Amino acid sequence: MSRYVQPVPTTDDPYTGDALLRSWLERQLGPAGHAAAKGRLADLAADVVGPLRTAHADAEAHPPRLVRYDPWGARVDRIDTSAGWQAQRAAAARHAVVALPYLASARGTWGAAARVVQHALLHLYGPESATFSCPVAMADGAAALLSLPEVDPGVRDAWLPRLTSTDPETAVVSGQWMTESQGGSDLSRSTTTGRPAADGSWRLTGEKWFCSAADAPMAVALARPEGAGRGSRVLAPFLVPRYAADSPLAGATAAADTPAPGITVHRLKDKLGTRALPTAEIGLRDAYALPLGDPAVPGLVRAMTLVVVTRVHNAAAAAGGMRRGLAQARAYAEARHVAGGALSGSPLHRATLGALAVDAAGAFVLAGHAFTLLGRVEVGADPEAAAELRVVAPLAKLATGRLAVSSASEYVEAFGGAGYVEDTGVARLLRDAQVLPIWEGTTNVLALDVLRAVSREDAGAPLLRRLTAAVDLARPLSPVLADTLAGVAAELRGSLAEVTADPAAVAVLAGARGLALRMAYALTAALLVEHAAWGDEQAELAARLWIRRWLRGEDIAADAHHHLDVLC
Repeated sequence: MSRYVQPVPTTDDPYTGDALLRSWLERQLGPAGHAAAKGRLADLAADVVGPLRTAHADAEAHPPRLVRYDPWGARVDRIDTSAGWQAQRAAAARHAVVALPYLASARGTWGAAARVVQHALLHLYGPESATFSCPVAMADGAAALLSLPEVDPGVRDAWLPRLTSTDPETAVVSGQWMTESQGGSDLSRSTTTGRPAADGSWRLTGEKWFCSAADAPMAVALARPEGAGRGSRVLAPFLVPRYAADSPLAGATAAADTPAPGITVHRLKDKLGTRALPTAEIGLRDAYALPLGDPAVPGLVRAMTLVVVTRVHNAAAAAGGMRRGLAQARAYAEARHVAGGALSGSPLHRATLGALAVDAAGAFVLAGHAFTLLGRVEVGADPEAAAELRVVAPLAKLATGRLAVSSASEYVEAFGGAGYVEDTGVARLLRDAQVLPIWEGTTNVLALDVLRAVSREDAGAPLLRRLTAAVDLARPLSPVLADTLAGVAAELRGSLAEVTADPAAVAVLAGARGLALRMAYALTAALLVEHAAWGDEQAELAARLWIRRWLRGEDIAADAHHHLDVLC
């Protein structure tokens, strides 16, 4: 009797096989703009299904390793990473995954919509990048921070071209050193201090607890300037060169790839997921640093420029992972036979995949909208976009993060026992997804941020305006759809008024998570309706089912089964 071997499922090309991505680009960029992006997107998709998939597997199989001492006992704190990790780094530069929105050529072609194209690149690149999408996000955030006018031009000119280079030989990414063990997301408890040096640089001393991309040539660190007082607002962002090659404090005989003086890598984190990504605990002792803006001016607001960018990247990672997991589960269902037929023919399994497809569509448009707003803020300084982004960035991040975890759990289950073993690569979907509601602020932290935005900056107003406009767009598609949206808009208007009236009320604070998720789900419904009104059949179907599933709490199984082929 021969041993059964399951045929390996083959997924579609991630660009040409994603109808929603292509129609979104057609609408956001126009036919000419989409045509201008197709070559770039097709090239990246070909790399993803070929060498980058292999590099991804290599990086996962060979996680980073900290080498503390050389053979003769000298402390070196070297982080060794795999060939696959280096291939991902080179590909990110070559395909301009970070650089695109900063390139004059891209802004000339797409204007503010260069961020839309970047989101499409991330959607393709991120899911199988061995989480190199994390240093990509932090490099983009650092580039946005360095682009601020208050940053010293000398610092900008030295580092921004390296962050936005498309040459793998010169491109760098950035780490982010913000959290400390005693405070975590409560930055007000940060104890890392900065003191000025005679040459205009600064020296940082403190302990940073969760430093992702610890092998990056630079990091943005938060520190409390001497005499600045307590609280978080006074914290200032600094650029810290990671290696001796970029630190004036290093002696002439220091090897270029050794840590800059004053930087000690205590240990690498042993994490649930994102295992290919080197994350470390790092100590600073009079480490050389360059201020990003005037440290005498409260700097947390400057640092938020970086945080907004990394939050929308987090949403892109969630949505991209959901879409790739769906493609893998769908391909497996076609290849797997159970009870005398293909798994893809089971109404129950089709319903499960259809509901996941609805969630993936919602996550995609929510992340995509955040990138659209970010582009409008950066190119044209659109005040309406800035006001809306203030609430959309945290909403997109918190909602997609939670959807990514629940979806990843379903994808693992869709493979049965094969999904639970490491060597299929499916289990990693769940391990890696769990970080998405944690990085850049947990769900609760972000929900409280939404409350602050609503009560202090009237950030709920742009969302309510979008919902109101979506009601009119939905009316020709479905009166029931329009009535549901109108009812949710009225409900949210009342809830946001309660927040504004007494933001410190116990009921308001205790209900912050539920309110934020309700806002995010309503916004997603509006975005799907907008795309449906443009003429996209998949978006119209997704809008109907999303509203029933997430705004009305209905079971959509039967329709998800019947319409799976359109939803995917």
